[in-house]
Parts: sequence; structure tokens; C-alpha cells
Amino acid sequence: MWLMCTAGFSQANPDSSATISSIVPQRDLIDVFQQVLPRKMVKERDLNRLQEGRPLILVVPQIGYTIQTGLLAQIPVSIALQRPEANVSTLLTAITYTKNNQLLFNSTLNYWLPENKWKITNDLRVMHYPQSTYGLGMFTRTTREINMDYEYLRLYATALRQIRPNLFLGPGYELDLHWNIDSYNAYREFVRISRYPYGVTGRSVTSGLVMNLLYDNRPNAINAVKGVYANAIIRQNLTWLGSQQPSTMFRLDARKYIPLSVRRPENILGLWSYNVLTVSGNPPFLDLPSTGWDTFSNTGRGYIQGRFRGKNLLYAEAEFRFGITADRLFGGVLFANAQTVSEPNLSSSLTEQRVRFARVAPAFGAGLRIRINKLSGTNIAIDYGLGLDGSHGLYFNFGEVF
Repeated sequence: MWLMCTAGFSQANPDSSATISSIVPQRDLIDVFQQVLPRKMVKERDLNRLQEGRPLILVVPQIGYTIQTGLLAQIPVSIALQRPEANVSTLLTAITYTKNNQLLFNSTLNYWLPENKWKITNDLRVMHYPQSTYGLGMFTRTTREINMDYEYLRLYATALRQIRPNLFLGPGYELDLHWNIDSYNAYREFVRISRYPYGVTGRSVTSGLVMNLLYDNRPNAINAVKGVYANAIIRQNLTWLGSQQPSTMFRLDARKYIPLSVRRPENILGLWSYNVLTVSGNPPFLDLPSTGWDTFSNTGRGYIQGRFRGKNLLYAEAEFRFGITADRLFGGVLFANAQTVSEPNLSSSLTEQRVRFARVAPAFGAGLRIRINKLSGTNIAIDYGLGLDGSHGLYFNFGEVF
């Protein structure tokens, strides 16, 4: 239990919550466990381990649920280390098996060099991930579900240099490799989906160089109470690096956090915009932007992962976060989002793209937050979302959605 409740500490700036004062002392699940369980079952917090330069290693067995996986069992491992005058560096690794026979291994590194002069990131995923797709564009129907079974390797790496306070710039490399792709329904196999032939069967490779511009002045990235995060990435997929089709893609992830009350600093308005544009080319089907396929699979609460897919994705969300109990053990959120993808277009020419957005899919919902670590502000997030055409779902997260 102690392992589960302290996992979030590995990602936080150790003094990030020290500026938030409250008349009522804060509590989290560790405090609750210490009150109700024998002391020998709950280890005392090691508050100085990171400050002393020692790694913090945590193993956190979990049982969870998502719409696309059903029930799942997961064994995450978190390793945290802090270099002198730098943010906390983290290596987060997990092995997951789901009710839908999906097997996933992922490892995410965020490593800060002394004085935050450089930030090194890595995202490695190896997955056997059968899931459903519904075609391209906004006029697809869930009654025309297509099963896709495939293996997936993702390897993303960037090196970001600080060029101004809170502003970083640097190059990187991104690889998306899918193999053993099989697309089918109860009646036949597919070699095209929505007339799109790229990456629907067999094998697909997207390999490219990226340039990454990042601005982040949030005091606490795990549970931001103020600040701005903006990440712009241009990706050039090249045949000489192994891509089957040349293409250029642009991603923009922007977030702003607005405090609403001095007396209740947990009352926050969060704004999020996530956008992916295909500037040129025809990326493989599984590499096209889609609902729930952002970095942490959090866009589109109210819809199943992969519900909408297209060459271009525009997404916006607003979330009101508020406290329920004065000790911040329990909190809540109200959220609304909207997404759209462009309608199918097979042209690879920039001048002939004719990007057309024909429909917007809104969703809304509410959620509960349970504080598992008051030092970092880490919460368990339980949300329920409603979308169009009867779409709905329950969503679990360790940490905030954005």
C-alpha cells in the first residue's frame, strides 16, 4: 500500500507543494492507512532520499480498467533520481496484460541534467494490441466496427537544450513500427479502410527526424495549479530512414492552468488543446492521429480509443477542478471536450490536401479525485464521460488527465 501511495512523488519537484498553505492540514491515503493499519504495515515516508541524491525505486502492482482494454493487471516500476539543482528525473516502466489479450510493455524516461541545462526524453513501447477501428473521418459508425490485430514498436527520443528560462529546443528521432497487421470483421478481411490503403495489412514503418520546442513554467507538472505548458513538434518522415511513405507531421500540445480562488487554491480551471496536422504525405493508417492516441492516451473522455481518426486532428478541453474536503483528500472535476478529424483525402500533395473538417464531436462528464500523495499532489482520477450517439465510458488514471 505504501508503494502505491507514494508513486507520484517520483515525478514531482520536491518543493512544488510547499508554497500552498491551508488552514486545515492536508491528508492523503498514506495518512489514512497509518491511522487504520498497524504501523508495521505502512512504511514511514523517506522525505530526504531524493534530496540526498539517492534513487527512489517503487513497484506498484495495480488492477484497472479502460474501455478499450477492459480489466487489466499492471506491474509498474518507478525510478526517481535528482541531479544537483535540477528537476526530479524519472524512469517509469510497466508491463500490462488485459482482458482483451493485449500485452504491453512501456518505458518513459525524463532525465534532467544539472541546473536543467538539458532534458533527455525517451518513450519505448512494445505492444501486442488488438483493438477496434471505425474508419476515417467524423461520419463513421460504431456498428461498422473493424478489428485490427497487430504488434507495435515505438521508439521516441529527444535531447532538449535550455535556451531561455523554461524554454527548451532540441532534435530527436521517432520510430513507429507495426507488423503482423490484420484487419477484419465477421465477414471478410480488409486491405483498405475508408479507401485508405496504407498500413492496413502486413507491415508499416514511419521513421523520422523531429525538432522539438518546449515551454513549461508549471511549478508542479503532476498537478499544476498555475502556469503554461506548450510543446510544438515538427516531424519529417524519410524513406532513407526506413519510412514506407515520406510525410511531414506537426503536433502542438498546449495547456494553461488558471487559479480561481486564493482561499481555495485547489479550485483550478485547466485548458488543453492537442492538435496533429499532416502537412504532406500519407502516413500509415495506425499512425494517423486518433482519439485517445496522444502521449498518455487521455484525449476524448466520453469515447473509446480510436473512435475518430483522420489525417488531421483538432482537440480542445476545459476542466474545472475543485476540492470536496478541506484536507484535500477528496476532490472533483467537471469537464467538457470537443474533437474533430478531417475527412478522408488520399492526395499526398500539399497543394491538393483540401483539408475539410465537417463535424465536431463534443463530450462532457465529471470525476472524483482521491489524493494518494500530498507531497506531489498526485491523485487517483476516476471519471465518467458522455459523448454523441450514446457513447460513454469510465476512465481511471494515476495523476491528472492533463
